[in-house]
Amino acid sequence: MTRALRGFADGLVSVLLAGYLTRLGCAPLEVGAIVAGTLLGSAALTIAVGLTGQGIGRRRVLVFAALLMLATGVGFAGLSAFWPLFLVAVVGTLNPTAGDVSVFLPVEQAVLAETVHGADRTAVFAWYNVAGTLAGGLGALASGLPETVARLGGIEPLAAERGGFLFYAAVGALVAGLYRQLSPSVERAAPAGRAPLARSRSVVLRLAALFSLDSFGGGFVVQSLLVLWLYRRFQLSVATAGAIFFAAGMVGALSQFLSARLAARIGHVRTMVYTHLPANLFLVLAGVVPSAPLAVAFLLLRASLSQMDVPARQAYVMALVPPEERMAAASVTNVPRSLAAALPPLLAGMLLDRSSFGWPLVLGGGLKALYDVVLLVQFRALHAPAEP
Repeated sequence: MTRALRGFADGLVSVLLAGYLTRLGCAPLEVGAIVAGTLLGSAALTIAVGLTGQGIGRRRVLVFAALLMLATGVGFAGLSAFWPLFLVAVVGTLNPTAGDVSVFLPVEQAVLAETVHGADRTAVFAWYNVAGTLAGGLGALASGLPETVARLGGIEPLAAERGGFLFYAAVGALVAGLYRQLSPSVERAAPAGRAPLARSRSVVLRLAALFSLDSFGGGFVVQSLLVLWLYRRFQLSVATAGAIFFAAGMVGALSQFLSARLAARIGHVRTMVYTHLPANLFLVLAGVVPSAPLAVAFLLLRASLSQMDVPARQAYVMALVPPEERMAAASVTNVPRSLAAALPPLLAGMLLDRSSFGWPLVLGGGLKALYDVVLLVQFRALHAPAEP
């Protein structure tokens, strides 16, 4: 439930963000800087939580993160100058992507990994991700509501869009209440005096390095910047872009149900690579085709495959590490994704400032395809251990 609520709010503001900042007077480069700031801040907070949060308690960490989400929404709704917005972006929880790259992720993954074992874990992560992806698609679709409300109600579009960020804040308050109801059994204390990754440091760091390459490529095509590119390249409105990403979210969500079956048949690593590589080729094609229908078609084809690796990846990491190290492992493998994704939005903003061609999509798809090849070469022989 909390993943779905956060997914809806993230989907809504990720589509609104670029247009909202533009209405406030931000140039494409400043939009890219704010997007980069959100990713950089998420990385720092997530690594801190992963390495020290076990001693604080999982429920307390989740409630704190939810209250920070509340403050972030209020900050974006109430501020208008670039530097204050940038500061809120860095210290807050705003998510400019279609997926979850926030401080919530490692804690929730660690809790979920202990509810089931073995082959069932991939299916549980699929349901978890589908809840967020479906809700995120609905949130992207709802991003057209402020424009409709402004037109029918005769109010300024900027004021209507601020309402979207206040809604984001309200969701933060709601999920804080839900986290407070979690059972004490979600807590798991690490052995005293033991380092957070004492037994699994080598494999976790290797995976983190590879995931950072994937995320660096993904940073060129975060959803907020895809909205900006679709507008500059094909003059598609925010409402139209929201409908496109709603469809992409639905297709991506449903495809994840196949992940568990594929992982059981061909293994986690092959499932990740054999679905992710074609998706990245579709992304490159979307960036070079000359018409909006073709670009949208390739983006939807990409969405039909690009999320199938997510539950397999999460289950694979959780299976490779002992239970007391799962929170740290989830943090360390997700933080490089946020860090590596922080710089590309700034570069993508510079590219879009100079040309409407899909250079961000071409660069992002090429780097992500390279990750797929290297992952297959290095990890195809390392299988997740069997569990009772």
